Amino acid sequence: MSLSSYGNVLEMIGNTPLMAVRRLDTGPCELFLKLENQNPGGSIKDRVGLYLIEAAERAGSIRPGGTLIEATAGNTGLGLALVAAQKGYRLLLVIPDKMSQEKIFHLRAMGAEVMMTRSDVSKGHPEYYRDVAERLAREMPNSYFVNQFGNPANAQAHEETTAPEIWEQMGHKLDAVVCGAGTGGTLAGLTHYFARTAPQLELVLADPAGSGLAAYATTGRLPEKMTPWLVEGIGGDSVPPVGDFSRVKRTYSIPDVEAFRTCRELLSKEGIIAGTSTGTLLAAALRYCREQKQPKRVVSFVCDSGNKYLSKVYNDYWMLDQGFIEREHLGDLRDLIARRHSERAAVTVNATETVMAAYRRMKLYDVSQVPVMQDGKIAGIVDEEDILLEVVANPAHFNEPVTRAMASHLVTVPVDAPISQLMEIFKRGMVAIVMHGKEFQGLITRIDLLNWLRRRL
Repeated sequence: MSLSSYGNVLEMIGNTPLMAVRRLDTGPCELFLKLENQNPGGSIKDRVGLYLIEAAERAGSIRPGGTLIEATAGNTGLGLALVAAQKGYRLLLVIPDKMSQEKIFHLRAMGAEVMMTRSDVSKGHPEYYRDVAERLAREMPNSYFVNQFGNPANAQAHEETTAPEIWEQMGHKLDAVVCGAGTGGTLAGLTHYFARTAPQLELVLADPAGSGLAAYATTGRLPEKMTPWLVEGIGGDSVPPVGDFSRVKRTYSIPDVEAFRTCRELLSKEGIIAGTSTGTLLAAALRYCREQKQPKRVVSFVCDSGNKYLSKVYNDYWMLDQGFIEREHLGDLRDLIARRHSERAAVTVNATETVMAAYRRMKLYDVSQVPVMQDGKIAGIVDEEDILLEVVANPAHFNEPVTRAMASHLVTVPVDAPISQLMEIFKRGMVAIVMHGKEFQGLITRIDLLNWLRRRL
């Protein structure tokens, strides 16, 4: 048996598998997912990155040694980084600050230069990420503004690769495709291809609640007011020039909470770890399928891998902070504790361990203080300042018992204490150690109180 191989990673872009959904409720319909997370860069945007750069090369817009500049919510940046690294271009990406840390780490690991800017401003503001990227391209010699939002090569990538792949994989038997719109390239490419190939096919738009694109697809106008959303990569507060909404037959506005929970359901039931935009698309696809009276064959997308969102949608503590998952409500200060000791979630160190162990635990879990436990009881607490004071004169003290550095005079509060008592502790620069009788319950920090207050809005 002969084995085939690829000449380089760019040849591996596209021809992604299609998987039938079997363990989710799809009503009378068959639902299939195009696994774009199987592209070498981990997302559907690998296709776009390749097409955008090769179009610029054909047009003579980028020269050897030149700099590509783009505004991106992350995945187009990853696709561009993959291609730019193989072709030898410098890449500068301007990214809004709501993007996951995993995406940013990934981009930098691939050699891209990343500039963060605000995600709470719209087009026309000097710190709006797309305006920043355009300005940098004007100012920087031998540079090219990729402009995924207005570049026809964006839609061309999907018209020439994504759409025909789906059509062939479905055996020319397809009733609807559910997709999102960020740059609008996927929607436009599907629209152009299926207008010729299967004009009866329904295009369904999945949009984050708060975005204006679902309203635009329905009415031809953006709503007067739009609100922020947490799902990354899709939705918009302006109409992308490359987009084509002319054949959208139905729209769904999906709240963040539904999208994030759907991501988790996809992983638990179908074994696919997907990003947050996939949650929006799948939630809309499931709504569509369940509403049908007759069986239909429907396709949607796993847009990218959930490995880029481990600190968000797959992090229970982040989900709790956002109010997207619930836990037992106790009606006292225990409801404010992010990591309850009774649930074995509190980050602690044993009294027999070293200062180094406490320091490493703080770094690993990104916390500033750690309770010191002895025989199941809290014996003290150690924070960054305690460790610094212990080791600054003699770093060898990292190897001393943590009890040498800990504060053993504990300021505790009972579970039924009022919020005002927490504020008194915070004003003294301390964290609240919550006790239920003699049992340690956990810590409450300023950010825990802020998260609790925000969830009450």
